[in-house]
Amino acid sequence: MPADTLPPPPQHGGSDRRPAAFLDRDGVINIDHGYVYRQEDFSFVPGVLDAAADLARMGYALVVVTNQSGIARGYYTEGDFHALAQWMRARFAAAGAPLAGVYHCPHHPDAGDGALRRDCDCRKPAPGMLLAAARDLNLDLSRSALFGDKCDDLRAAQAAGVPLRVLLGKDGAAMPQDACPDALTSARHPSLAYALADPALRARLLRGGVSPLPRGRAPAG
Repeated sequence: MPADTLPPPPQHGGSDRRPAAFLDRDGVINIDHGYVYRQEDFSFVPGVLDAAADLARMGYALVVVTNQSGIARGYYTEGDFHALAQWMRARFAAAGAPLAGVYHCPHHPDAGDGALRRDCDCRKPAPGMLLAAARDLNLDLSRSALFGDKCDDLRAAQAAGVPLRVLLGKDGAAMPQDACPDALTSARHPSLAYALADPALRARLLRGGVSPLPRGRAPAG
């Protein structure tokens, strides 16, 4: 599947594989106005850049994994998506949160015409984008985390073997409304900023995402 990636770090056997923090885009990174593809329509969710920088300081490779069926539907082009992704990457880098990769799925199983109208292994809840990132960037999925605002985000992470799956509220406005099963969901928070402020979740992230986590709550305030 298409991706904008940075080169992986030098490999020394299998010991240098990094954990990743996989981030959905619309609703998690930016306000989801619907099929966002222009800079002027892209508004960051409050606190997301600082929270992403916090994850980077913990040693996580930051990887965006986003369904973009607007391409299949003809609402915008691959070039439009990549131009916005490059601008977004620059904003993350300036905030101290460089993105190791931006992966997107342009397909839809029954919308649009041509080659992009098909079942694929990259559209979430399929795990293809996460698996491709793991191969490309030398990632350790067993120590990784995913932050998404839909159950399908979490299902993709579960299928890829990512143990820490955090459900966020859409646009960071409130607690999540999607009724994802408890077995699928490690924690629930309004936004990435709230998630990183949760001491229990921070402790698990600092351990590489492998220890049991009590169900999280949004911090007061």
